[in-house]
Amino acid sequence: MRDKRKASHAFCRRKAKQTLLKQTSFRDGIRPYMMVLPSIAVFLFCYIYPIFYMIYLSLFKWDFISPTKDFVGLKNFITLFSKAEFHQVLSNTLIYTFCSVGIAIVLALVLAVWLNHPGKMFAFVQGAIFSPHIISLVSVSFIWMWMMEPSYGLLNWLLGLFGVKPSMWLQRPDTALMSLVLVSVWKLIGYDTLILISALQSIPKSIYEAALLDKAPGIVTFFKIILPMISPNLFFLVVMNTLTSFQAFETVSIMTEGGPMNSTNTLVYYIYQNGFRFYKMGYASAAGVVLLVLVGIMTIIYFNLLGRKVHYQ
Repeated sequence: MRDKRKASHAFCRRKAKQTLLKQTSFRDGIRPYMMVLPSIAVFLFCYIYPIFYMIYLSLFKWDFISPTKDFVGLKNFITLFSKAEFHQVLSNTLIYTFCSVGIAIVLALVLAVWLNHPGKMFAFVQGAIFSPHIISLVSVSFIWMWMMEPSYGLLNWLLGLFGVKPSMWLQRPDTALMSLVLVSVWKLIGYDTLILISALQSIPKSIYEAALLDKAPGIVTFFKIILPMISPNLFFLVVMNTLTSFQAFETVSIMTEGGPMNSTNTLVYYIYQNGFRFYKMGYASAAGVVLLVLVGIMTIIYFNLLGRKVHYQ
């Protein structure tokens, strides 16, 4: 009888222990998901939901005020692509993006190679170059508006010192977009330079020493050794700068408002104009879908073409 009781108690203890282990294992397994759940909820609500709602709105005609929406299907997209104005906006966006990214990366690479030396002067220049990155784009826009003012702006005053005629930086269609590119490059170059300096400093000195022993010319060392070694950082900067340039809004809104003659209107500002000035939310949402697809295509192209040339150590 005692043996049966002992066996029964042992069995109950084992069952209780197994149940406790299962509960502990379940809690341990679910705890990481509970920890990231708030972040996932914010991400779904603030990023994923607006994307799907924008796609939904692009199929309707809605003035942002009326409680009812009229379903129009793909009519917003047809109207969008049939307008010469939208074609110019697309062209402006692509020119602005490629010029900003290309010029900023090249200049940042040149500056990084020059500043990759110890010394107080180089440290001071690094800080000075990085300072525009921490200034808000609104402040940057107002500063450059004053500098580009045709009558008393700093840039035209500097041109006058060399006997060059003053330029209508933001007032002429043929110079306005490149003036915004100049502002964008000035904003981007500091961050890009510091990222590339850190990449250059991470290259082992033994690689440079091996190149010196082989008597490799500086050009060969740069293109065959340095450039492949910093290619992950270059790839990162190209992708991030492209995304930043596609989202250009503050400089366009403050400095030109899309003018003159629609020469500086970009996709994001075009979406803002149609959605919150003209109250054509369906049409603006269709333009937003085009922007989403365009950014997605550019990202895929970058990862398929440039990503293959990236050398990961």
